[in-house]
Amino acid sequence: MDQFVVLTVYCGLIVAASMLGGALPTMMRLTHTRMQVMMSGVGGLMLGVGVLHLLPHGVAESGSIDLAVGGMFAGILTMFFLMRVFHAHQHAPVEQDYPEFAAEEHDHDHDHQHAHGHCDHDHGDPNPNSVWRWLGIFLGLSLHTLIDGVALAAAVEAAAHVESGLGRLAIGVFLGIVLHKPLDALSITFVMRAGSWSATTMNLINFGYALMCPIGMVLFYFALGTLDVSWRHAVIGGALGYAAGVFICISLADILPEIQFHSHDKWKLSSALLFGALLAVAIGWLEPPHTQRHQTSPARAQVAPLALPAERPASER
Repeated sequence: MDQFVVLTVYCGLIVAASMLGGALPTMMRLTHTRMQVMMSGVGGLMLGVGVLHLLPHGVAESGSIDLAVGGMFAGILTMFFLMRVFHAHQHAPVEQDYPEFAAEEHDHDHDHQHAHGHCDHDHGDPNPNSVWRWLGIFLGLSLHTLIDGVALAAAVEAAAHVESGLGRLAIGVFLGIVLHKPLDALSITFVMRAGSWSATTMNLINFGYALMCPIGMVLFYFALGTLDVSWRHAVIGGALGYAAGVFICISLADILPEIQFHSHDKWKLSSALLFGALLAVAIGWLEPPHTQRHQTSPARAQVAPLALPAERPASER
């Protein structure tokens, strides 16, 4: 299957997933526990995809461990500062938007009230429902999802070397993105609902956000076409390493707060995390090994082999 066709299909599915996330509050009962279980499962999947798929593919594609790991480091820092500056990747507490569920949820042992697993302290924002709050979340998540688009385009392009099978589809990276998009879209919807925005406006904003990932894919895909072959593999490898850092940072932001703030439902949340991680492992079984995956690809920069010391003559021993 042509890689551009794969990306086109993925674009449609990701946009649909984002729109579904914005509509979830009207379709199902989003209790706090259900949100945490979803985040734990998706977080485990994204952690596995970042460590087991994106980073190794980045090394194999670029031929440089330093380039791929450096990209991962840059990706972690990028997501950290996106969260720090825009307060992106924080979903509004379900209890505040659905007070009818609050009594049921607070029967558990909550140490804090928190958003998306984070402590929901108010640090100087006099009007948390102001337009600046949801606009900041929208901008932060839009930059984040543009990066997701670059990651998916790089993964699909790197998979072009695989002769057949699911390995050509970069299915692990796609699942990590498409399953997390509804959670991201909820961030915008929750905050806009708290500000009493109309349903039409919320749908338009959510649709604009949903388009960010396809835009990132298209820009990266066509930018690669302008590069020389010797640069293409380095750029794809660096982008895969960068995406690995983004996935790892996002997943840990979802997972780690559960250890401190959620003494209740720990087995349920841990099971969801393990299921997501095992799913990432299972997806790896459907793909060829990383060395085999790239053995038919064009020549690229290679890591210099370790030079073994020459054996000394017997007279010098």
